[in-house]
Amino acid sequence: MTAIPIRLAEAQAPRYTSYPTAPHFNASVDGTVYREWLRELPAEAPLSLYLHVPFCHQLCWYCGCHTGVANGYQRIGAYVGLLRQEIALLAEALGANESGGRPVTGLHWGGGTPSILSAGDFTAVIGDLHRAFAFQPGAELAIEIDPRHLTAEKAAALAAAGINRASLGVQDFNPHVQEAINRVQSFEKTAEAARQLRAAGIEALNFDLMYGLPHQSLADVKQTAALAADLHPQRISVFGYAHVPWMKKHQQMIDTAALPGAEERLAQAEAVERILLLRGYRAVGMDHFALPDDPLFRYADEGRLRRNFQGYTTDQAGVLLGIGVSSIGTLPQGYAQNDKDAVGYARALAEGRLPVVRGIALTSEDRLRRDIIQALMCGFAVDLRAQAVAHDRPGFDFSEALERLAPLADDGLATIEGSKVRVTEEGRRAVRLIASCFDAYLAAPGGAGARYSKAV
Repeated sequence: MTAIPIRLAEAQAPRYTSYPTAPHFNASVDGTVYREWLRELPAEAPLSLYLHVPFCHQLCWYCGCHTGVANGYQRIGAYVGLLRQEIALLAEALGANESGGRPVTGLHWGGGTPSILSAGDFTAVIGDLHRAFAFQPGAELAIEIDPRHLTAEKAAALAAAGINRASLGVQDFNPHVQEAINRVQSFEKTAEAARQLRAAGIEALNFDLMYGLPHQSLADVKQTAALAADLHPQRISVFGYAHVPWMKKHQQMIDTAALPGAEERLAQAEAVERILLLRGYRAVGMDHFALPDDPLFRYADEGRLRRNFQGYTTDQAGVLLGIGVSSIGTLPQGYAQNDKDAVGYARALAEGRLPVVRGIALTSEDRLRRDIIQALMCGFAVDLRAQAVAHDRPGFDFSEALERLAPLADDGLATIEGSKVRVTEEGRRAVRLIASCFDAYLAAPGGAGARYSKAV
């Protein structure tokens, strides 16, 4: 039996891949503001890039991403042209430094299914990126892949383009669960995709698993975890299914009555963790697992783990530039999000405008609270007084946050000793709820009106 009270497992909270979170972005940040923010970046500041490809071969009903079915390659090819336009606009806005381009230490292709691009189009975009930016030695170039559509030729093309890490969507290996989420994918196909990538030289692999799916049982998640471990990916993420049909209409295809209850979800999450730990993985953050020699585990052990829109990461760049429709960038000044509407996104680029339509400028208090939430989400501990001093806010009043935290501490999920807050072993799965105690936007009048996924 889990130590987390069931009432808390039913509670909602943000995932805190940013702070403030996306529901609090607004139209005060547009392409003009974003261009100014880019101009203000120090020339030597390392950058990380995220490219969003909003197309899939087929729509999975559990998906919470901004994506859709392509229905032919023509739309995809046209979108590639838009990506290339945005890259050129970014390069112009950033200007060249002495080495010719801003230093880049990481690149992540997400979606959707970014591997849906043809080899030629993928190579063309990569070429544009290398001309616009100075990729540093050891830079991580990662991509998300649907194993059902990977071929040996595609794997070789990705490797030739410099990809050195791949994330494979798995979710669950049991056919009855796969049918319920409209994603039929055999273990054999996933194993073959892993083999093809490794044969091409892409040996750093991540697998994405899910619990809390429709018709998914405790036995199902145990079997999936064991089979995933058999393929020895360096990292495995285990996410709780976020049922948000008010945001993602296709999730209405999932029978709500078939979803596991809160107690069953907790049991599934704990069962997966036990199996992965027994198979040699180590827990990283609240939902990631890594082999001991993987950098993700080493960074967590050294206190250098970070969290961004892709989840837990080793990326140490202070700037993340989002490229593509709906993508979000993180800069010292704040967050900037591109237009989610493909027509609006294309119109902005045609007019020579950066396609940012919303975001938020950070205040000094935002930065303080962001670092507190980051420390809790990544290291499960924070010294509030030390953080306040580091942000030139000595004497900052945390009394309201600590008052909200007190019931969770009474439940044994956290400890409060002076200015030090620590998440207990029992509370790690509820760390989103603990972090939310320091969210001023969530606590503000009307702030709790935003709807989020279940916190556990």
